[in-house]
Amino acid sequence: MNLPGTATKAAKIDRLAELSVSSSDVRGRSLWLEAFSRLRRSPMAIVGAVIVSAFVIVAVAAPLLAPHDPTAQLWRGDVFPNRSIFVGPRAENPLGLDHAGRDLLSRMLVGARQSLMVGVVATLIGLSVGALIGGVSGAAAGMGRRLGRAVDSVLMRFVDMLLSIPALLIAISVAALLGPSLTTLMIAVGAAQVPIFARLLRGSMLAQSRSDFVTASIALGVRRPKVVVSHVLPNSLGPVLVQGTLTLATAIIEAAALSYLGLGSPDISRPEWGGMLADAQRFLGSAPHMALFPAVAIIITALGFTLLGEAMREALDPKLKK
Repeated sequence: MNLPGTATKAAKIDRLAELSVSSSDVRGRSLWLEAFSRLRRSPMAIVGAVIVSAFVIVAVAAPLLAPHDPTAQLWRGDVFPNRSIFVGPRAENPLGLDHAGRDLLSRMLVGARQSLMVGVVATLIGLSVGALIGGVSGAAAGMGRRLGRAVDSVLMRFVDMLLSIPALLIAISVAALLGPSLTTLMIAVGAAQVPIFARLLRGSMLAQSRSDFVTASIALGVRRPKVVVSHVLPNSLGPVLVQGTLTLATAIIEAAALSYLGLGSPDISRPEWGGMLADAQRFLGSAPHMALFPAVAIIITALGFTLLGEAMREALDPKLKK
């Protein structure tokens, strides 16, 4: 029996898992090759890939692209004697300066690297821990034994309990317990994604265990544990990888939210988009450009990962092949 408030979320995750039951095309073509062929013809996938590629390139090459030191104060006392006067976009600083006289363009570029690192590491943490829980649960349920069903039930009730709590609330709780830092930010965001990956992999493994190749392998005398580890688990990773792409967008937004709440890295030498939003909230009336640029960057980046992830999900859905 699921906990209140988790039935709808769990049903959606299980539905995504069931869409991956078909591991290969009847005509002998690989599922991944066919999915890639469909992705190349999808406008949504192309737009998402362009946005994600631009974000990754900017993040990787940020030190080379940044025109100024992101922590250097570019105020000149003889030109700007009153620090309350904000400098907007100009030739030397295309995005203007912030309240401390630092170049916003340089901070945006370096902040892209921080956002990418937080998103990727947090997603890997959530995927690794969630896949471990989901893999153990799915393997135990696939064994068909009483002990296995008991293990599966205990793990899934724990996952359902986590699913009943909003992901951002889990991240805030973990970050508040560990204290503000960049490592805490990644752990907190990753912890919030664990139940989604666990439930998804478990559902995908249960769907795969009902496939014909599993029945044929068991009928030929192959031991069930070997079938689960060698065949069911590898063929169940498709929807998990797709979810990982979608989770990257969520991770970037949640990391920005935690930084905005003051639970991110306090090190000013590591500018981050959420932290830049937090700094800008005091000056929205006099310098709206300080909040506009990081907000737009977060929205566009999250949109790119979402478009790419949705396109991958549709490309891997056997019911949408026509």
